[in-house]
Amino acid sequence: MNIKESKDNNIKLANIIIKQHLFVNDEEYDSILSWILNKQENCLAQVNPIDLNDVLNGDWFQSKKTGNIEHKTGEFFKIIGVDVKTDLRESGKGWKQPMIDQGTESSVAGFLCKIENQNIYCLVEAKFEPGNYGKVLISPSLQVTYSNLLQAHGGRKPRFSDFFENNSKFGNCVYSQWLPEDGGRFYLKRVKYMIVIINNELQLDIDDNFRWVSVNTLKRLLYVDNLLNPHVRSLLALF
Repeated sequence: MNIKESKDNNIKLANIIIKQHLFVNDEEYDSILSWILNKQENCLAQVNPIDLNDVLNGDWFQSKKTGNIEHKTGEFFKIIGVDVKTDLRESGKGWKQPMIDQGTESSVAGFLCKIENQNIYCLVEAKFEPGNYGKVLISPSLQVTYSNLLQAHGGRKPRFSDFFENNSKFGNCVYSQWLPEDGGRFYLKRVKYMIVIINNELQLDIDDNFRWVSVNTLKRLLYVDNLLNPHVRSLLALF
């Protein structure tokens, strides 16, 4: 069996599983698929690798004392070093490596949800990030570091952040938990994952970068390469 045949069989199997366990809305699926692929194709952002030295002459600097790479505000993240002493991994001995330090309570990722006709719909964003494969990926309603939430960048407050603040009057928070990130690259990083249910009568002002999408359609999109970002995948595990 060649690679194409194997992939085709995997797709057929995925479709069988989906149709057995999920309500299938092909019209919504096709619409969302077209929307995100169009966003990826027409994203005008350009990201080009440059020498790290060219980064360290502006807002970012390397500490003369520690060698850590930091932002001038002290916010966002730092590149630090760690000394690992263990015999639990493949090398059988410890090692030293750089790691990304965003603090142990670094960011929030959450869905705004509404319930219609016994189906759950999530507000998602077609979000550009410089390291994204495909530039634009389907992302949660809110995906933000606390540095951005506090507007350390000097810009605007993230959209819909009011819904995820403590004692919000705009919705009912049904899930709020700190979950750890990849411990191979991030130092003690955790993300607060949240789900907030809003009243169907509440009309949100959204632009073309946002869409209401059913949970079932989002799960179907898991079977397409490079569309859903990691935070969306983590949140979908709750449904």
